[in-house]
Amino acid sequence: MKTFQHNSAPPCRLRRLLGDSLPIRSLRQQIDKLAHSQAAVYISGESGSGKELVARLIHDQGPRARQPFVPVNCGAIPTDLMESEFFGHRKGSFSGAIEDKPGLFQAANAGTLFLDEVADLPLSMQVKLLRAIQEKAVRGIGQLHESRIDTRILCATHKNLDAEVSAGRFRQDLYYRLNVIELRVPPLRECRDDIELLATQMLKRLAADTGAPVARLLPQALEALKVYRFPGNVRELENMLERAHTLCENQQIGTSDLRLTQANSNEDSPLSDLKQVDNLQHYLEEIERRVILKALEQTRWNRTAAAQRLSLSFRSLRYRLKKLGLE
Repeated sequence: MKTFQHNSAPPCRLRRLLGDSLPIRSLRQQIDKLAHSQAAVYISGESGSGKELVARLIHDQGPRARQPFVPVNCGAIPTDLMESEFFGHRKGSFSGAIEDKPGLFQAANAGTLFLDEVADLPLSMQVKLLRAIQEKAVRGIGQLHESRIDTRILCATHKNLDAEVSAGRFRQDLYYRLNVIELRVPPLRECRDDIELLATQMLKRLAADTGAPVARLLPQALEALKVYRFPGNVRELENMLERAHTLCENQQIGTSDLRLTQANSNEDSPLSDLKQVDNLQHYLEEIERRVILKALEQTRWNRTAAAQRLSLSFRSLRYRLKKLGLE
């Protein structure tokens, strides 16, 4: 079973964080600051928004860049193998242990261990993970002595960790260890100005991979993408364009080639289904974020003018930008 790779390519295969929208510029600035810290970082964001890419950038731009970057999907490891996967084991320590095996912490020693979907860890494993982080030491199954480790921990999940703690599914003490600094990755629908650039780069890569000419995204198709909600974010955009690139005629991608679902094709439509809301606070913050970004776009990013447009004081707008992670 393969649960981690050393320095493997991110799913979208974009080596850098593309985009010039305000949320992406802000995210790049935060990554630059966090890269030079050794603090644990909790990377929050929706599925497909690029959390692993952000983790890689934090690693690559920091002092551990020449050391291993080990990503692991916590939800992909069977519960009965977790301790062995994380901490290793000695040959003969249990049935099937036919050789010594180092764990994920040892593989990431001196480097970075990225725990993706950390909320999927069972409580029993959370206790052991907490101790390893606190003591900076691990003991594999069948080993008599602990081994010291020097590993920076980055973690991510698409779930709301605060809610998981409140529900008793995630330990509060581990939450505080992992969430020294929270870094929010914005969903694609907050970075609509970047969709054209992302789509262009993705289509160029698809053409290079297949040896075909670069497909052209027709204007009406681009406009359709810009009003789509993208519940799957960048990953969904890539999958959508790969399908359209394969099936379109004459290397021209029209709206029908995108096969957009009507339920997600207009974000500004009234709320008609409570299934769209999984967390009221986050939903309201998303609406506030969207309105502020629209005001900034309409005023060409003049904050004073945007504040006047929204009947806010400049100080109040700055507070909201900071609260929403847009500053």
